[in-house]
Amino acid sequence: MQTPPDISFALPAHNEAGNLPALVEQIEAAMAPLGRSYEIIVTDDRSTDDTWSVLTGLAATHPRLRALRLERNAGQSAAMFAALYAARGAIIVTMDTDLQNDPADLPKFFAALENADCVCGTRQAKRQGGDSWGKAVTSTLANAIRAAVLGDTVSDAGCSYRVFRREAIIGIPFFKGVHRFLPILMSFRGARVVEIPINHRGRTYGQSHYGLGLLARKAAVLDMLGVRWLKSRMVRFKVNERAGRE
Repeated sequence: MQTPPDISFALPAHNEAGNLPALVEQIEAAMAPLGRSYEIIVTDDRSTDDTWSVLTGLAATHPRLRALRLERNAGQSAAMFAALYAARGAIIVTMDTDLQNDPADLPKFFAALENADCVCGTRQAKRQGGDSWGKAVTSTLANAIRAAVLGDTVSDAGCSYRVFRREAIIGIPFFKGVHRFLPILMSFRGARVVEIPINHRGRTYGQSHYGLGLLARKAAVLDMLGVRWLKSRMVRFKVNERAGRE
């Protein structure tokens, strides 16, 4: 059996054929000077473009890459969790596959993880001057509501660029939209969650596939209320002594 890598990238993709080659190369370039073993797992959420053929081609020439393809289009949470279930590393990285998240930020994430269990990227400072007034107000209001309902202190819950320890996610319940609540669900169980500012780049190929339309926004509100219920039922425990063979 192969020795598990130190780090696993768990990445969902939908119609990202034009972005994946550059993303894999950028991850490899960022990881090369760090001297740590890693794997890249990309789940194709049943794309309608050439994403799957691009992934299979990349897997043939990039030995660290493992590609998965869902039976049907199931959404970002499902695609991400398929990759998470396949991940073998003690440290897991999630990010978007549209090149808007910058792999050059990875050393900052790993440094911050030394004193945390989950490190979340925040685009707030980078996007301050670029977002429209309406979008800025909507984002601020959404974060304020999350903070009031869940006690969530993460300032950019919509950012999927995160690095966390494997044990922080073990046992997290899966449901549609869960990717938006992973840090708060981890914190419910006592995980140390911190944020760091990250670079945010414009999309150069394709268009957003996992945006929040009206129906999705309504579902997100219901999801938030469900997470509030989970918080009320959460029981923390920690084993502090063991005996016998493991």
